[in-house]
Amino acid sequence: MSQRVLYVVITGAGPARHVDRLVRLAQEAGWSVHSIATPAAVEHFLDLPALTELTGHPVRTGHRKPGDANLPKADAVVVAPATYNTINKFAAGIADTYVTTQLAELNGMGVPIVVLPFVNQGLANNRPFRRAVEELRLAGVRVLLGPGEFEPHPPRTGDTVIDQYPWALALAEAERMAADDAAR
Repeated sequence: MSQRVLYVVITGAGPARHVDRLVRLAQEAGWSVHSIATPAAVEHFLDLPALTELTGHPVRTGHRKPGDANLPKADAVVVAPATYNTINKFAAGIADTYVTTQLAELNGMGVPIVVLPFVNQGLANNRPFRRAVEELRLAGVRVLLGPGEFEPHPPRTGDTVIDQYPWALALAEAERMAADDAAR
């Protein structure tokens, strides 16, 4: 049996520097992990050589060049940490970056997608964000936001909650969704 493929989409928020936690959990659960990262994640949070070594695959940061291999077909996607900007763009169908183009395409193909936000209370209380979360949920995307999931923190306190970021919850939800998808 071939190994399940998980895309981990990483955006530019504090927990990104600890994405290895999600990768290790996924690998322990039998997933082959392929990372896709935004420019902000790469510039401010990620150690690309270390992440490449950990996953065994190069981190995708943009469209492939001629001769580059395609990513294997994804069985599930976890977007973590997901920023305010990425969530709003994904929900609105704005595919002006590699990440948002990939998310739009994967959602259109019916690939199970789990979004684990990292936003503060001020951003989460914005009407456009609340609409974006609802739109993604209506589109079949599992957004882990609310009691027992990710709960927004007060502004300027993100560093104090990074260690409680629920990586395992995102993986568990991706596994559940992938299993449901495979059973259909």
